[in-house]
Amino acid sequence: MPAKKNAPNKNRFAVILAGGKGERFWPLSREATPKQLLALFDKQSFLQHTVERIKPIVPLKNIFVITNQAQAAAVRKQLPRLPKDNVVAEPCGRDTCPAVALAAALVGARCTTGTMAILPADHVIPEKSVKKFQRNLEESFDLAERGQAIITIGIKPTSPETGYGYIKMGDPLPPPKDRKAYKSTFRVVQRFVEKPNYDRAVEYLNDGGYRWNAGMFIFSFATIAESLLKHQKPLHEACERWFHAAASPAKLKRALAKDYPSLKKVSFDYGVMEHAHNVLVADGDFDWDDLGAWPALARHLKADSEGNCAEADFVHVDSARNVIFDARSKKNRKPIAVVGVRDCVIVQTDDTTLVAHKKATAKMRELVAKLAADKAYRNLT
Repeated sequence: MPAKKNAPNKNRFAVILAGGKGERFWPLSREATPKQLLALFDKQSFLQHTVERIKPIVPLKNIFVITNQAQAAAVRKQLPRLPKDNVVAEPCGRDTCPAVALAAALVGARCTTGTMAILPADHVIPEKSVKKFQRNLEESFDLAERGQAIITIGIKPTSPETGYGYIKMGDPLPPPKDRKAYKSTFRVVQRFVEKPNYDRAVEYLNDGGYRWNAGMFIFSFATIAESLLKHQKPLHEACERWFHAAASPAKLKRALAKDYPSLKKVSFDYGVMEHAHNVLVADGDFDWDDLGAWPALARHLKADSEGNCAEADFVHVDSARNVIFDARSKKNRKPIAVVGVRDCVIVQTDDTTLVAHKKATAKMRELVAKLAADKAYRNLT
């Protein structure tokens, strides 16, 4: 029987980071059901959509999900066709650099000549843009397989966002002489920029030479192992131990339980990317959204004439630019009526209600922490 056309490459892997709590989407997002496990727009969760997008490029058996112990069972339930041992739970959160080191150990134990993509679990890529994303990812894999580059996919800014990190792009790669040119544009990364204030974000938008840092990275096992050795030696040592234990899920679990509590919290951007000199950025020419907090939902819901965006039975008088989301079960749903309310978020679940000004949603973590500290409300977190 002939091989299937465009079959996924057996030496390509994807590791989805799905351990976040998603506190900014409280009260719908809870510790056991964070944002990446929610289905806000259709019947599939963000995590399920992420897996579906990459299946044409990476075999299902080569897709890993790194999560935490509180969420592992829910992840496995949402992804029943994913091998059970491909869902790996961190004993405690230590930010993204230790998670990438763990990803390297998992992939290296399967294939030391493999190439991997590190992908967030909770981003939005509209259906019309999936093919462009897949082309970017496919060509990034190909480039990573040919050399020692770390490749990140950058998104062209469409607004002066202050909640994203930015990438300053340098010169484009010259066209190859021995093969067909990529459709994607790859450029040298000059530097990574932390989340800017509004005025600086406007400068970056107008400059045209900056891209949003979407937290997507592609590299070979050999490249990331060398980068960890150069920039994060303690993590490289831990990665080696996990590499040797990864063939046995029980041994790996014990190794992680022993190592993780003493690991330093550090992001992959800060721990590796800002120090590396072999970083390229693929110009992501597809629609993308991080959907970081409730106000961002307005970009995906139809607005009425006053700018209210509602996924609810919503009635208002003299109210504008609100986001209203009713997550109650159908039998408990009742109309949500507001009068004289502007620029607010209203979320209704079966057990609680959130009312917040859009500008105050950045304080959601403070609210969740306050709830967790009170025995009377701890069940809501």
